[in-house]
Amino acid sequence: MTTHTPTTAPASPASELVQINYRKVIARALADELAADPTVVFLGEDVGVAGGAFKATDGLKARFGDRVRDTPISEQAIVGTAVGAALMGLRPVAEIMFADFAGVCFDQIVNTLAKYRYTTGGQARVPVTIRMSNGAGSGFGPQHSQAAENWFLNIPGLKIVVPGTVADLYGLLRSAIRDDDPVLVFEHKNLFAIKGEVPAEPDDGYLVPIGVADVVRAGTDLTVVAGQQMRHRAVEAAQTLAARGISAEVIDPRTLVPFDDEAVRVSLAKTSRLLVVQEGPPDGGWGASLIARVTSQHFELLDAAPVLLASDPTPVPYSAPLEDASLPDADRIVAAAQRLASY
Repeated sequence: MTTHTPTTAPASPASELVQINYRKVIARALADELAADPTVVFLGEDVGVAGGAFKATDGLKARFGDRVRDTPISEQAIVGTAVGAALMGLRPVAEIMFADFAGVCFDQIVNTLAKYRYTTGGQARVPVTIRMSNGAGSGFGPQHSQAAENWFLNIPGLKIVVPGTVADLYGLLRSAIRDDDPVLVFEHKNLFAIKGEVPAEPDDGYLVPIGVADVVRAGTDLTVVAGQQMRHRAVEAAQTLAARGISAEVIDPRTLVPFDDEAVRVSLAKTSRLLVVQEGPPDGGWGASLIARVTSQHFELLDAAPVLLASDPTPVPYSAPLEDASLPDADRIVAAAQRLASY
């Protein structure tokens, strides 16, 4: 992975920390990178004057002026402009309001953005970051609640990050902007209210490297791999399991491409059992891909068949009770883990 060096020197990694929520840390991370590097620009629908559809980018237009650009309601135009800007030496961040709308500009992402550096033999680079809000649980209905990160797994040339905490969103978004390759950053809508700590002042010591998982909770009986809101539900389940005498190790991948397979291998060397909890239908997702790699490369580490716990294979319901029922929750994770541990 090639990365970009900012124009400002890093501050001390011992910075004072402040508490902020997942939604507001987006503007904070963008502001830190816009301030550090004059080639960083930000564009998207209503991201400037209105401060974003979720008020996640409020204040950036007033501070950075024309480097924050409102665009027409055209995902093709947003991504196409970002690609052109990157080829001319800028480092654009593009916002697609809902990840579901990536279908409108799918060609620009998978056939232009993902392949430009490869087809030019490395002569051109496209350091484009595309931010998208994704995920279910907030009542936005079937066309605004999909786990769209799974759509891009089979597209070489893209990096995919899925931060599940405030610190990870702050650190991964800044790392994505500095990366010389295209990075898709999926921000989970149902996590907007969670809180966490970030440095009070810009501090490069809090950048999170792309491609490194987080072992959230150590355990010895089984490995649970879960990201974004499923990470939080897996931690809740692990606490219940611990009270029942089952020690679950919880791993948040944080990055889907490249995936930290080594973290999973190291965990399985201890636990010998794998439970993957994935938002989105089971087929064609990152969880099924992980299980395929584990069983083909590390079969000898397993004492039981890996288990994939995913969303129901239906469109995301608009009805709140049905939406909740379609998603893995802590109780379902506990039940799956108990069956696996007792095998």
